[in-house]
Amino acid sequence: MSRQRIPSVPVQRCGRMTDAESGHFMQAAWDAVKGRRGLLQSAFFPVGFSLTVYLSCCLPYLCLDWLCPRVALLRRFKILPHSKVTRALVWRCFCKIVSNHVCLVFPLSLVHWYWNPITLPPLAPGVPSVAAGVLACLLLFDTQYFFWHLLHHKAPWLYHFAHREHHLHTATFSLMTEDTGAWELLSLGFFSTLNAALLGCHPLTQMLFFVANIYLSVEAHSGYDFPWSPHRLVPFGLYGGARHHSLHHISLKVNYAPYFTHWDRLLGTLRTDDMNKQKRL
Repeated sequence: MSRQRIPSVPVQRCGRMTDAESGHFMQAAWDAVKGRRGLLQSAFFPVGFSLTVYLSCCLPYLCLDWLCPRVALLRRFKILPHSKVTRALVWRCFCKIVSNHVCLVFPLSLVHWYWNPITLPPLAPGVPSVAAGVLACLLLFDTQYFFWHLLHHKAPWLYHFAHREHHLHTATFSLMTEDTGAWELLSLGFFSTLNAALLGCHPLTQMLFFVANIYLSVEAHSGYDFPWSPHRLVPFGLYGGARHHSLHHISLKVNYAPYFTHWDRLLGTLRTDDMNKQKRL
């Protein structure tokens, strides 16, 4: 009596994507991105991408700033509930940011586009590779910015020359994230671009890192502390977030890291005090 072979049926893990499924998803996403090859390889793409992502991240918080004086519930989540974001302030920041992108970011991205045109590999990276790449870029940027930031606060002439403009705002709000001088804007942009190149990131990983970096920076300046804010989702106090950065803008002498807390903790510049105490500094 001959044995019949029963065809094996692939078993799927309930509620989770298999490695093959995640690979197909990333490849489909990358193929969709590559379908815009003309746009991606345009000299105008970097500045347009940066400005679009930045303003898109700011818009929800600007809506909250408009609603906050009218909705008492929202003021419970505002770190400095009595601070006001005026239309004049928003307009000034908006004009400054657009001007910086047109006059600074675009010329440099044009040079970069000419000397190092973007290449689009046929295969997408896997989900673990993307996640590891984005996290590595964020950790490297966090380190670079921490020491750059600390240096500018410890050297008075450097602070007044390059960083003081950003600290004209004591109460943070989203659109002021990139309200900086030319030196600071170009330095941070250089770090972001350099890190992805140093780590050999896939273009898709690089784009996702830029999006994550912009969003986290805007969130840190948003002035809001929600139950779903990143610092409440990352365990063990490893991430600072909006409350952490608001303390820096109030006291100037603490919390120099943009995102994570390990450098401030190691060098004794970490503060997690209640905001009411910090207002008296």
